[in-house]
Amino acid sequence: MTRLFTLLCILFAAVHARADALRQFDFEPDPQAQGNGSRKPVCGFPGLKLPADFAVFAAGSYGGRPLAYQIDQSGHEATQIDVAVNNPGKPVVLMLGAYEPTVWHIGWSGRTNIVAVLVSGYHRQVVAGLEKRVPVLNSSYDNHGPCGYFYVSTDHLEPLNPMAKRVFGRAVDMVYPASKGKVVVGEPLQPGTALLTSAEATPESFKDKNAPLAGQQGVEEAIRNGQLRQATLADADAWVAAVQKNTPKRDIPPVAGEGVPKPLRPATERAYVVLKPFTYPAGLYGANSVTFFILKGVPLPGGNPGHSMVYDFNTARCVGALCERR
Repeated sequence: MTRLFTLLCILFAAVHARADALRQFDFEPDPQAQGNGSRKPVCGFPGLKLPADFAVFAAGSYGGRPLAYQIDQSGHEATQIDVAVNNPGKPVVLMLGAYEPTVWHIGWSGRTNIVAVLVSGYHRQVVAGLEKRVPVLNSSYDNHGPCGYFYVSTDHLEPLNPMAKRVFGRAVDMVYPASKGKVVVGEPLQPGTALLTSAEATPESFKDKNAPLAGQQGVEEAIRNGQLRQATLADADAWVAAVQKNTPKRDIPPVAGEGVPKPLRPATERAYVVLKPFTYPAGLYGANSVTFFILKGVPLPGGNPGHSMVYDFNTARCVGALCERR
């Protein structure tokens, strides 16, 4: 009995020593991981110890200033927002959000302490200029992030406080809308204020080298590569003739001085002829849209033409959001 009692005491002491060791490492099993052998992504910063007092600042917009390249495969031109953080009074956590694929280039004043960054959006979001010691949680729609997604806009504020409370345990102190790809977070910058930034990750390092240049620069690159050439009035007249040839004769009377009305001749300003296989550059929306003529025998380009009008000689049809207006 004495020997059995001694063994039980030793076993009891070992179990308690094991428990003390686990508490010393502050270890608690993840309930979601039990039974499935895997751990799901957590909406938070594992191991991050926030200061007793800190500020939660949100900043962003729908998108920043356009860049001439892409950072993802969304087909959208990348944008950039420069973030100047100036809050020497207390440590800062940042919530940065944009809808468009965006490079967030961060700088900070000498006495500012950035503790953590939560970056989000619909398309890919990346952070440049920040020291690697600062933790970043990237949760966008495209990367199926653990926190879902948000972007920062004065008419889209509802998701911000619930997200801040979930991740940082408190609401947002202030929202700073970005304008023209720039935003100052915290106190206004005084003239001559020097901003620090890190070269560990530069905006250019996120460029997708497999994607063509975006916008007009992408068009000009395709001209240099022999994929496009500038369109002429002869190309526009050839389109009118192709449409007439492939359209049943209409039973309409002639107009004095004109005869039977012809199809509208496409404009040749900012118009290009597709000569060989080609991928539309990203960002051909609004004022950046152009016109493409696709020669017979040339395949329809890949990618997204945006708001551009595409006159396809293979089908004698105009393709694009604005074609119905002509």
